[in-house]
Amino acid sequence: MSDEVELHPAVAGAQPYMRAETQGENSAPEDAPLFDDGAGRERLEKVLSRYPTRRAALLPLLNYAQERNGWVSRPAMKEIAGELDLTPAYVHSVATFYTMYNQRPVGKYLIQVCTNISCDLCGGEEVLERFLEETGTRPGETSEDGLYTVMEVECLGACGFATVVQVNDEYYEDVTPERVPEILDELD
Repeated sequence: MSDEVELHPAVAGAQPYMRAETQGENSAPEDAPLFDDGAGRERLEKVLSRYPTRRAALLPLLNYAQERNGWVSRPAMKEIAGELDLTPAYVHSVATFYTMYNQRPVGKYLIQVCTNISCDLCGGEEVLERFLEETGTRPGETSEDGLYTVMEVECLGACGFATVVQVNDEYYEDVTPERVPEILDELD
């Protein structure tokens, strides 16, 4: 899949889900083995010990790949498939089914704006547009400086505090378009 493919916002992730701090210039290459070092092998064995079958460990190992690299690459999926005696196609189908897995690298700050019914009624679309304008991106795109990826998401589970925005692991409640520059200033 080319990096030039434009994705509809509906396929965006539902949460940053363990975005790696090592992403960017300090990150490992996308094809770097997950389980070649002591920590990776230890993590694999620990995860496998918790499940009755190897296949049952798939989601935790996808989580590990994302935790380590910030996203789940095709080489990581293939390596996980080999460790679990699954086909790469099966692992890919699971990884692409769940929206919590990033399918490509994301910015240092993964900004997710809820536009589900409660947030939409409270200006979610306008908040999303303001984030896109302020970061110079389109939905799902990463800014040229690598700092921001802005995504529209279905629900962040805080409907009583609409509009809700999640930046990495931090929730922002009652966000208005006017508050967007303030939130971005806090990040730098």
